[in-house]
Amino acid sequence: MSHSRPTEDLRGGHDAVPSRAVQARRAELLDRLCDLFLAEGFAHFTLDELTARMHCSKSTLYTLARSKEQLAVRVVAHFFKRATASIERRVAEVTDARSVIRVYLKSAAAELAPASRRFIADMANNPATRACYESNATIAADRIRSVVHEGVRAGVFREVDAALVGEMVGLTISAIQRGEINERTGLSDAAAFDALSEFLVGGLSLHGERTTRAGEPERTEET
Repeated sequence: MSHSRPTEDLRGGHDAVPSRAVQARRAELLDRLCDLFLAEGFAHFTLDELTARMHCSKSTLYTLARSKEQLAVRVVAHFFKRATASIERRVAEVTDARSVIRVYLKSAAAELAPASRRFIADMANNPATRACYESNATIAADRIRSVVHEGVRAGVFREVDAALVGEMVGLTISAIQRGEINERTGLSDAAAFDALSEFLVGGLSLHGERTTRAGEPERTEET
């Protein structure tokens, strides 16, 4: 005789401030929903199907959002928040502007790796989740622009329009996320991010200086 997993109740009472335990369970539920959406998309799911997959009650899902569409937005936003935090933790370990760009783009590729094409398509086809997606691309462009500006100021990058570079990178990241680069070039997302970082760092670095695959500067001898 098999036993089904008991359903969860994360309501915490009317108008009550959720306890730390309830907050932790909600965060864990968001993580599980995020992993499910990344693997299978979300547009085709009903709330009943989600409660069955998550082994929780529908009222528990309503503690996260009041409708399926709002739940999709909540989970997509959670994905990007989780990914951004992970990327920034890795970037914090390096200081050289060239290394920051390499680590940032490589980390972005790693975070996007679990995202199925169905998830990307669902996210792009829903206006609410697409807005979240586009906001993330803007944040990425701003981050790269800031790093380029710092690299120019530090003398490791040549003088360029950092805002333009940031916008170009943001557009390329969006195209990678949508699967357009893969369709047009055959490159995997990870390979596309690697190529983007090589192109970007190589094009920005000062003459007479090149970078290694690890992102550390390597001086060349001048004749």
